[in-house]
Amino acid sequence: MLFYSSINFPQISPGAKQVSLSNSDASTNGDVFALFNNPAGLSQFMKREAGVYYSPAPFGLYEMANGYVAYKEPFSFGSFAVGGMTYGFELYKENKLSIGYSYNYQNKFLCGAAINLHGVSIRNYGSTSALYINIGGIAFLTNVLRWGFYLHNVNRASFTSEPNQIPIILNTGLSYIVTDKLTIHLAMNKDIIQNASILFGIEYNFVKYFSIRTGFSNEPSKYSAGVGVNYSFLRFDYAVFTHQELGITHQIGIILSFDNNNQNFKYE
Repeated sequence: MLFYSSINFPQISPGAKQVSLSNSDASTNGDVFALFNNPAGLSQFMKREAGVYYSPAPFGLYEMANGYVAYKEPFSFGSFAVGGMTYGFELYKENKLSIGYSYNYQNKFLCGAAINLHGVSIRNYGSTSALYINIGGIAFLTNVLRWGFYLHNVNRASFTSEPNQIPIILNTGLSYIVTDKLTIHLAMNKDIIQNASILFGIEYNFVKYFSIRTGFSNEPSKYSAGVGVNYSFLRFDYAVFTHQELGITHQIGIILSFDNNNQNFKYE
């Protein structure tokens, strides 16, 4: 039997691009890592994708290393994705399996959901698991303005009888496409047992294959930045964020993307 009063929960919003924007991109998060963030974004781009994300030593602690893998397959009736997460070290370990689905309604509204099976094991104390659901949506308000939201752990699952061991989080925000090269994001993130945090991000496509990104949030105060290189079917992302007390954390991500030539549909 596993008893504990709190969980050292890993970063639950992976993707180096997302991290570099301080996770302010709820309304434009459309790559394969949307599975773990806003699942509605899985159908924003109708491409087959596979991605790997890794954070080797958050806040300088190798014991907190976490990695994610995900795969997305689009169909005419929506996009499916499957992925997994691993976090921790030999004394404390978390693993998660996620399955998601998203539907794009006439390029006006996207909706999605993900089911997560999350397990925790602590040496000499045992292991346990929980099943929880994430939902999300993205609305194209105009050609240049988008609104998005996602809610993690809708069913309020917990690892033991004590509540709130798996965070219940609402993220909602707007993205404004200033030009083809510049996008601005503004969002609010709220954990039900924490103060709300304001998130802000800017992405600039510096040249055809190269993007720079930055963001910040309060509660806690955090600054982030990163770059992305997107050439042909390969995208490489790097991100770093600084915590006012815990220091610097680095992340990297790689996404392989292929047009689904077997399908007779295309979303712009």
